[in-house]
Amino acid sequence: MTSEEVQKTIDASAAGTRENPWVLKTPSGGAEFVAFRDEKVTPPALIVQVGKTELRYHLRCLNDLHALLKAHGDWMPLGSADEQKPAAEGTVEAWGRSESNPVGGWYGLKKGLRGRFGMYVPPVMKILQLAEVEDKPKNNNMRAL
Repeated sequence: MTSEEVQKTIDASAAGTRENPWVLKTPSGGAEFVAFRDEKVTPPALIVQVGKTELRYHLRCLNDLHALLKAHGDWMPLGSADEQKPAAEGTVEAWGRSESNPVGGWYGLKKGLRGRFGMYVPPVMKILQLAEVEDKPKNNNMRAL
């Protein structure tokens, strides 16, 4: 799937707006959260609401992560971690903070709440049918569709 095709898939989804957010579960199934796109903020963001906490990630993370997973070609561990904790090498979480990713660092936009990329972005990728995400109690992986 090309970047343009991925964007069309993202755009075609009726849900995923502030008025009609996706209601999702973390890969482990332990928590429910809502997510939606907000293209009017700068930079455009994927907004995740967990209880009263709002996390924001660059919206382009959906295209960028899909491209990474396609290039990787196999299952990749999620490796979710808070911003203050190190991310395990070779995980989606580590890539979401890496200076070698397309944004040159954190996809998370709110200092102090930039982590947990590997927990909240994969379920969005799954609902958009861009990735397959395991839903075991621990040590989940994902791969591109």
